[in-house]
Amino acid sequence: MGEFPMRPLGEVSDNYDSLRVPVKAADRKPGPFPYYGAQGIVDYVDDYLFDGEYILIAEDGENLRSRNEDIALIARGKFWVNNHAHIIRGNDEADTKFIYYALNSTDISGHITGSTIPKLSQRNLNVLRLPLPQLPEQRAIASVLSALDDKIEVNRRMNEVLEAQARALFKDWFVDFGPTRTKMAMRGEDPGHANTPAKPYLPPDLWTLFPDHLDENGKPEGWEESEIGNEAKVVGGSTPSTKEPRFWGGSINWVTPKDLSTLKAPILIESNRTITKAGLEKISSGLLPAGTVLLSSRAPIGYVAIAAIPLAINQGFIALRCEGRVSNVYVWLWLHENMEAIKGNANGSTFQEISKKNFRPLPVIVPSVNVMDAFNEMVIPLYDRIEKNERESRNLAQTRDLLLPKLMSGEIRVRDAEKQIGEVVV
Repeated sequence: MGEFPMRPLGEVSDNYDSLRVPVKAADRKPGPFPYYGAQGIVDYVDDYLFDGEYILIAEDGENLRSRNEDIALIARGKFWVNNHAHIIRGNDEADTKFIYYALNSTDISGHITGSTIPKLSQRNLNVLRLPLPQLPEQRAIASVLSALDDKIEVNRRMNEVLEAQARALFKDWFVDFGPTRTKMAMRGEDPGHANTPAKPYLPPDLWTLFPDHLDENGKPEGWEESEIGNEAKVVGGSTPSTKEPRFWGGSINWVTPKDLSTLKAPILIESNRTITKAGLEKISSGLLPAGTVLLSSRAPIGYVAIAAIPLAINQGFIALRCEGRVSNVYVWLWLHENMEAIKGNANGSTFQEISKKNFRPLPVIVPSVNVMDAFNEMVIPLYDRIEKNERESRNLAQTRDLLLPKLMSGEIRVRDAEKQIGEVVV
């Protein structure tokens, strides 16, 4: 049990469940305030119930059993909460952030009820026993763990900015044809582009790469309209028999759309399951190289990532090997810009799926070699930084998850934990 005394949560926290108000989706008015459910923000509304720092704990949902995500989260500022999340904060004996970390390291399995939908009642929540050192020690522990989470959050926000920059560049160059339209507007040939300042907005060496006019099909002169199936090798995957143990548990990453569903960045670094060489032989697309672009093709359509590892895939993907005129970062951004068209070509009675047959003919603009090279020179470093940040965040999360139970039990002290953190936090 460690050297810290154990206390029931109800004795060291204040509960605000009575102030929660659920609002049906049809009755919500859009606004700036987060609307929280069991596992996080589900909407944004025009009013708030709480203002400050609180802990939200899932009251129901499968995650209470699976623990794929934290069961508790910190909510700050002004927000609304429905009746699927308990809301508490520490009283004068307990630090709120310390309780948050303690809850996420506590085994709650014996307190979950419900055979179909797992539930954590307020009564069962209150009797959860948590380690509780003296208040200064609580705050020191919370500070150490927060240093890791803060850096992870900085990386997440940085990646959002980097991805937004990449998407904006792609849209300007290859969807809106901004440089060519601006050149035309400078000559008075494109009145429809008059809302954009008619002056060069790229360095001269880039500006000269773009055509001066659009052709009769509305794309920059000299650029080609092709099909995505002609510009990237489009393949699918499969699942080796789960009844054959010799196919599973090897050293080869095997990916399903679920692996993409929880990504915080458009990069796949690891898989939840692995297969053996014998299992790989059952997948016609074989081992795909790092750099392959992945699109979940059903249930749901639309998860997109670039693989940072060699991998095999199941039947829920369209994978694109970009070995020709268009790069993988170009295809990654093309997928996002064309998602409506991709979904529009899907079919199926049970669930929507985009087949490889329907996917391959989708149109893609292929610019000149010089423009493509310039685009890659600008976007690949953005993507490389996203990957670097994501790998760092995973190392930080692993360090946090290693330290958390040891700090909570008193097995290691804050000073020793700070030394370990100093090795991973720059």
